[in-house]
Amino acid sequence: MVSPDLKRIGILAIAAAAIIAGLWVWQSRRAAAFPPFLETSNQNILLITIDTLRADALGSYGGRAKTPNLDRLAREGVRFTFAHAQGVLTLVSHSSIMTGEYPYQHGVRDNAGFRLADSATTLAELAHAKGFATGGFVAAFPLDRHFGLAQGFDTYDDVSGREVRGDGFELAERPASEVVSAADRWIASQQKPWFAWVHVFDPHSPYTPPPPYDREYADNLYAGEVAYVDAALAPLLQAARGSARPTTIVVTADHGEGLGDHGEATHGVFAYESTLHIPLILAQVGAGVAARDREVVSHVPVRHVDILPTIAGLVGLDLPPNLPGRTLLTARDGEAEPRPSYFEAMMPMLKRGWAPLWGVIDGRDKYIDLPIEELYDLGADPKEHSNLAPKEPAQVRTLTARFQAFGAALPGEQIEETGETRERLRALGYVSAAAPRKARYGEQDDPKRLIDVDHLMMRGIELHQQGRDADAIDAYRRVIERRPDMGLAYRRLAFLQWENGAPADAIATLRRAIEVIGADVDIDIRLGTYLAETGAVTEAIPMLERAAKAEPDNTEALNALGIAYAHAGRDADALRTFAGILTINPRDAFAIENTAAVYMQQGKLAAAREAFERAAANDPRSSRAQAGLGVVAIKSGDRDAAIQYWKHAVALDAANYDALYNLASELLGAGRTAEARPYAEQFVRTAPPAFYAREIEQFRRALQ
Repeated sequence: MVSPDLKRIGILAIAAAAIIAGLWVWQSRRAAAFPPFLETSNQNILLITIDTLRADALGSYGGRAKTPNLDRLAREGVRFTFAHAQGVLTLVSHSSIMTGEYPYQHGVRDNAGFRLADSATTLAELAHAKGFATGGFVAAFPLDRHFGLAQGFDTYDDVSGREVRGDGFELAERPASEVVSAADRWIASQQKPWFAWVHVFDPHSPYTPPPPYDREYADNLYAGEVAYVDAALAPLLQAARGSARPTTIVVTADHGEGLGDHGEATHGVFAYESTLHIPLILAQVGAGVAARDREVVSHVPVRHVDILPTIAGLVGLDLPPNLPGRTLLTARDGEAEPRPSYFEAMMPMLKRGWAPLWGVIDGRDKYIDLPIEELYDLGADPKEHSNLAPKEPAQVRTLTARFQAFGAALPGEQIEETGETRERLRALGYVSAAAPRKARYGEQDDPKRLIDVDHLMMRGIELHQQGRDADAIDAYRRVIERRPDMGLAYRRLAFLQWENGAPADAIATLRRAIEVIGADVDIDIRLGTYLAETGAVTEAIPMLERAAKAEPDNTEALNALGIAYAHAGRDADALRTFAGILTINPRDAFAIENTAAVYMQQGKLAAAREAFERAAANDPRSSRAQAGLGVVAIKSGDRDAAIQYWKHAVALDAANYDALYNLASELLGAGRTAEARPYAEQFVRTAPPAFYAREIEQFRRALQ
């Protein structure tokens, strides 16, 4: 970067000296060149993507977490220090990884409202066409098959059908160890070269590492999640090393995590280095590959879109024409001309009505196109503390021209998500409803001016998970005061009010939202649900019927409508509605469980048992299915079986108060008072009095 500013020249001179010294050390550390990579179709491909992993999180990148397994892999191959994602959301980034295209090319611009088109050509499809067995193993719902990334995979092991509590700020996901086990079993069964994609989700918020990482990293739970993931990946990496064929391994992240940098707690709003800069490791292991234990590092700028061309070159895949990426094998320091890298963060524009954020990295210069423009010299200022745009208009013009050369367009129209998809994505703060677009965005729409709203939204989730619901309620009230048009804030506030035994307040909050925002299907569904639960079915049913008619495939609306019918004694209408949901999504956990509940209400215990068993098989972690089986068992005269089902239900979800009450009651009824006491005490301590006042008082008397 050229600057007339003498002080800046002085800084650059110092920086340049430091860089030269750094390269001098780097060259002495890596007397050997890039390790030789075998180019043959008779090898396996293992792509590992770690959700929400910052570039500076791994041990080999100087991170706090102990990551011996990934550090060893870095020593066996090449570690890239200046790698960048094209987006800062899970689905967007994985679409770029799998297609080798920028977001404006493949068309996926957010986690909600977009699908990777069938016309896209994915890495899995290219590998399948070459004769590889293909298996995808993903840990979280944003990569569910219906978003389009399953194309080309013989096996696609996702989390669809697993239950998520309605607006309970929980996302259907599974731990890294479970994903790795599924991938290991599939890999062990393959007889020919395979391509496996393994996605793990654990570093994503909330940060809840399992023991012993929760204790070891009590002061940095994010690092604990990263350390756990490294340990969970060990069997997968070891299996690759023991393979009878060579295995090319690529490890990267879809994006990083803000962790408070620039005021961003998590990710999705900004595209600063904390969320855009990602780790990238390329290695070959297994039969025929010389053992290595000496790190090779590349400082050349590389991108997600370079991963597909790299793998294609190593195994001989036929590449689609005009991809923007190039093979990483040319990314030796001083041997490759850096290519500009496009990036974007479109969720705030699409879902909140804020200004679009996009830009370019060219060499070590980074330009962010916003109403308040930003320019950074990442070589001298990697933390992006100093915005040079006001001081260097000439460089802004140069980078603006580089950015405009991509020819990127704003996102197209969004599709309407189903209710189940809405539920599962809300936990991350992702909004499904599209915000109105503006002809022109001003400084008041710049995300930098609105990050306090995002912080409050995420803070509300954290407070709820810490059991501080009063503070969470205050956070969402402050969001509504700041941005009265944010429907998600009303829904979360109403949910917390409902959960804390204030149903009238929850209903009033949603009525106010409709007055302020106008027609909103999500709010109508929530309001209709609460009205039905409080017995106001005559008002609830027409409201939910309108919502279902407006969005016939909205399974959340249909489930709520079916429940309202059941509350009104209209069992036939309820069963018809739930059956309609299962034609849309045969794995919908709520529809199966609700069908079982209606059968039980009718006294059809055999049919209820079959439906609950189907729900439990579909989602082994469903507390509702286990609780339902307990009710069927007790009605069938099998108290011991019922107790076991309810114990399982409570272990899966401590907030399943009906199961908890039934469990404590039956244990007391069986004379097993000592065994019942902790469950009864838990119920008295945690059940909301607005819904369980009589039952709480019953247990208080029994425990005296």
